[in-house]
Amino acid sequence: MTHEGLGEGAHSSNRWSAFLALRRTGALRAAHHGRRKMRLIILDRDGVINYDSDEFIKSPEEWIPIPGSLEAIARLHRTGYRIVVATNQSGVGRGLLSMDMLARIHARMLDAVRKKGGDIEGIFFCPHRPEEGCECRKPRPGMFYEIADRLKMNLSGVYAVGDSERDIVSARRVLASPVLVRSGKGKQTLKASTELSGVPVFEDLAAFTAALLSNQLEMH
Repeated sequence: MTHEGLGEGAHSSNRWSAFLALRRTGALRAAHHGRRKMRLIILDRDGVINYDSDEFIKSPEEWIPIPGSLEAIARLHRTGYRIVVATNQSGVGRGLLSMDMLARIHARMLDAVRKKGGDIEGIFFCPHRPEEGCECRKPRPGMFYEIADRLKMNLSGVYAVGDSERDIVSARRVLASPVLVRSGKGKQTLKASTELSGVPVFEDLAAFTAALLSNQLEMH
């Protein structure tokens, strides 16, 4: 397992690993001791928090938040939810960006979230290309298993918000509760996917957050 702490270098890896970046060293210990009370939201990155690109997000300057997404994370944080990100980042494996550049992109995202009063406790990502068959690349559930292991909790019923079919499938494989947003590739997913039965659909992360916090989460 490769662990990338913010401000730390990358350690040795194997091809079946998910990656984690944590803001503070006590986060996992707190999750372990209070796991029965912990409320968690798992977010995909591209298309949910920031605008997606068919050319990949390759630099901090290309990372542009979707309007309302940072405020939504801040609202969730203020009401006691912990946020982690689970994202495929095959641009690394394709040679389009380095691990260092990915860390810089994530640093920009974390800084933007904190400026709004929010927090992201962990960033799990798979850097492998699709043809490598990595277990941590969605729609396989490896990243979700890693989240469960790191946070010492069962993901059953945990909301996992994404914009693609692979987000839905990977969440279901660990009994999490998938949510689809229309931002990013969400509209295309709605037209093409056969995996959306019973999945709540929202315009974007802000709309999902508003429904969740007003106890009105239902299919839209």
